Amino acid sequence: MAEKIVFLDAATVNYGDIDFSGIANSGEFVSYPVTSTADVISRCSDATIIITNKVVIGNEVITGCPKLKMIAEAATGYNNIDINEAKKRGIVVANVPGYSTATVAQLTLAFILALSTNLIQYNGAAHDGSWSSSDIFTLGTWPFFDLEGKTVGIMGMGSIGSEVARLCTAFRMKVIALKRDDSKSDGGYPRLNLFDLAKESDFISIHMPLTDYSRYLINGEFLSQMKRSAFLINMARGPIVDPAALRQALQDGVIAGAAIDVMEKEPPLADDPLLKAPNLIITPHIGWASIESRKRLVNEISENIRSFLAGTRRNVVN
Repeated sequence: MAEKIVFLDAATVNYGDIDFSGIANSGEFVSYPVTSTADVISRCSDATIIITNKVVIGNEVITGCPKLKMIAEAATGYNNIDINEAKKRGIVVANVPGYSTATVAQLTLAFILALSTNLIQYNGAAHDGSWSSSDIFTLGTWPFFDLEGKTVGIMGMGSIGSEVARLCTAFRMKVIALKRDDSKSDGGYPRLNLFDLAKESDFISIHMPLTDYSRYLINGEFLSQMKRSAFLINMARGPIVDPAALRQALQDGVIAGAAIDVMEKEPPLADDPLLKAPNLIITPHIGWASIESRKRLVNEISENIRSFLAGTRRNVVN
């Protein structure tokens, strides 16, 4: 009997440009653009394989899906899945590591370049008439600076952080990294303690997972240690940065600016105070989502499912 494969939130990866035929070839494939919490069990009750990006697959869902054999995470992080319950019931959980490394690093560099050149402000000035009314051929309203010789402090020297470090060195920036007791390698870059990293960096770039350690790691105390000319970039998870502390630091000029691709609540409420903070670039969690990255993701999901059905372990996390 063909396996029933259900993708609960396919709209997170398919913007009308993704082919799911590789997954569909492995069984009876049903794809839902989005799935509410209330609908998960009814849509998966007879599924043998569930694909999820952000839909939570907890104890109740696992219990309500007696035929379930595999959960395919459509991402690298799998904190939306009850791993212990899945393991206890013999359900395989497989993720997709590394598919968006180049993509996230690219947006990180775009943020660094935009912040260092005041790109957003100058683009606005060209469109709102400020440049047209200039007495000379140029504008110097927002002086900017070279990246050469500046220091970027990277928090999380995994595959993405390491790629950001490599790209920053191409601009002749100095790279330093956060020192932690469980750091496996220095990657060839100096390691500094948390507040020393804050004090030394012209840019702080966050690429670490959300854990008990990292939750609100970037708070008012940390921000107060940064240079007033420095910038914060968060490409990891929203709750690593205390949003109230960041908003206050930007309003008070404690730091020069920030750029974030993630927020604590996604999508944010329309009246979220952080959306009105000055000197802040916000993108809607797009750092992972280039067409190439999403194609890699879907291809890897397909391979994970095929390997599981063939009786081999591939990217299994439990």
